[in-house]
Amino acid sequence: MIYVTTDRSPFLCGMEKTVGIDMMEVFVAADNIVSPLGADTRTNFERVRNGDSGISRRPEGYYAAAIPDEAFGEWTSATNLNDYTKFEQLLILSIQDALSRTSISLRHPRTAFIVSTTKGNIALLEQGLALDPRPLQLFATAEKTAAHFGTAAKPVVVSNACISGLLAILIGQRMIRSGQFDHAVVCGADVITQFVLSGFQSFQAVSDEPCKPFDANRKGITLGEGAATVVLTKDSTLLPGSSGILLGEGASSNDANHISGPSRTGAELSSAINRALQQSRLRPEEMGFVSAHGTATLYNDEMEAKAFHLSGLQQIPVNSLKGYYGHTLGAAGLIEAIIGMKAMQEEVVIPTAGFESSGVSQPLMVSSQLEQRPMQHYLKTTSGFGGCNAAMVFSKVQL
Repeated sequence: MIYVTTDRSPFLCGMEKTVGIDMMEVFVAADNIVSPLGADTRTNFERVRNGDSGISRRPEGYYAAAIPDEAFGEWTSATNLNDYTKFEQLLILSIQDALSRTSISLRHPRTAFIVSTTKGNIALLEQGLALDPRPLQLFATAEKTAAHFGTAAKPVVVSNACISGLLAILIGQRMIRSGQFDHAVVCGADVITQFVLSGFQSFQAVSDEPCKPFDANRKGITLGEGAATVVLTKDSTLLPGSSGILLGEGASSNDANHISGPSRTGAELSSAINRALQQSRLRPEEMGFVSAHGTATLYNDEMEAKAFHLSGLQQIPVNSLKGYYGHTLGAAGLIEAIIGMKAMQEEVVIPTAGFESSGVSQPLMVSSQLEQRPMQHYLKTTSGFGGCNAAMVFSKVQL
């Protein structure tokens, strides 16, 4: 794991220890998604539920889920963000919308601020605008974003490959439980760049058509861009309505298999899943569905299928949202967790776009049609380069 902070903060030490952690309840007070499908969560969820995908063929010839320039210009026109990069603008737009839906303020010293990303302002490098290296530093751009909101607390940056977004939620929960904070604003973003594209192309991992997670004819990933924010709190009175989302327990692991290739057994992701379930005091069969990482690469999907089998989840519906959003890197865990929360609240399982027939060795109930299903909980998983894995449970609660 990589944590970039201003000091050796005690809430980042011993992250995998459960002894001594106060299991206080932490809730989701507000959320937002900014993506090719829209600039708020409701629009995003409705479009995904309707089967709309943000993936299209780019002028350069590859497929990606890119935010249209016209839409992005419209979203930023009402705010003075000319001095910010696209990456920073995405963060600001997402945070603004989420905070507008709650009374929680970043100006309060007991509100933590966490930024999740893999590459941040890397686009400046390929644009020849990185003469000053500071804007490329993840903490520097987090500080700049924090200053826009007058944030009282020093920002924390989580950059741990593709599990960054989900891991940031888990860290936010633990920061609140540490007693140092009452609330946490957790945001994440990444943008499509030639730098990232060429990296995946060097692995021959980019599909020449929209990605097909878990499908027998999958050809690799489709990249995407976007941002998402969740506002966490320990105060249930700040939640809208008579019901809400409770964060269950989460865990992370590393299989130490390869710099880019995941475990061949799935045992390490399974370990994170089992700890998340056990610490939540829930059984596999109590999950309404599993929101998988599902990148549509040969090795990732196979590894996840094995992990789900090892964790006793083979009879639980599994979906991947990559066919709607592409792979949004540091924002993926946040975007997909939020869509999962909305799906759980409305008791619906979103189908896996592009899936027709199974291409993994273990039997999975990969969702291919919209399904109504009573549920109280769901499980979100992520995996990434370097062998990192994370899993977290989310639950509905009546207030």
